[in-house]
Amino acid sequence: MFDWIANPDIWASLITLTLLEVVLGIDNIIFISIAAERLPVEERPRARFIGLALALFTRIALLASIVWIIRLTEPVITVMEHDLSWRDIILFVGGLFLIAKGVHEIHETVEGEEDETGEAVQRGKPAGFASVIIQIILLDVVFSFDSILTAVGIANHLPVMIAAVVISILIMMVASGPIAGFVSRHLSVKILAVAFLIMIGFALVADGLGFHIPKGYLYFSVAFAMGVEAVTLMAKGRRIKKRTAQ
Repeated sequence: MFDWIANPDIWASLITLTLLEVVLGIDNIIFISIAAERLPVEERPRARFIGLALALFTRIALLASIVWIIRLTEPVITVMEHDLSWRDIILFVGGLFLIAKGVHEIHETVEGEEDETGEAVQRGKPAGFASVIIQIILLDVVFSFDSILTAVGIANHLPVMIAAVVISILIMMVASGPIAGFVSRHLSVKILAVAFLIMIGFALVADGLGFHIPKGYLYFSVAFAMGVEAVTLMAKGRRIKKRTAQ
């Protein structure tokens, strides 16, 4: 019954799948962090926790419905000689929502104001807690499809897939607070993060239309941009320290 404990293949699958789940969940963390920023400061940690908990529930539920997931990849309609499945439709609609959300967030950030701490202040009425959670739930479903299809392709054992999803979500729960705080404190990083969401949105739309864009290219471009921004922030910090010392 416990032969799997001594099976190196299962442990290799668990470690590999956990790392991939964390990488694939980066866009989810960014979206949750940005969506939670529409709430009062004291409600943001609870929104992030509930959002990631819902992501965990959604992914486990989808894993338990693998047969149904596979059926979602079968064509249901044909548009201009192109077969579309329910998965394609969900990715397409989810991508459009991400693009619209990203453009709206950039507009609000650029046209908004800053408080005395330098943090951006959202214009207009703050979003309600329920509306933010609904947005998170909808995007959790979209992001979960790639995650679950990856899990099914790598591991053949349902307990291994569920364990990898649980571990990755727990890691993201720990990391979501520092990531959200860092994005909130640095306006340029927030712009990059929102631009990343827009890029993911275009990738989802393209994927829904049958044009697959390897996510490795997307993550590399984002990592490169974030690396450049990190160097810029460090240089800015050193200049401020020199001015303060003088």
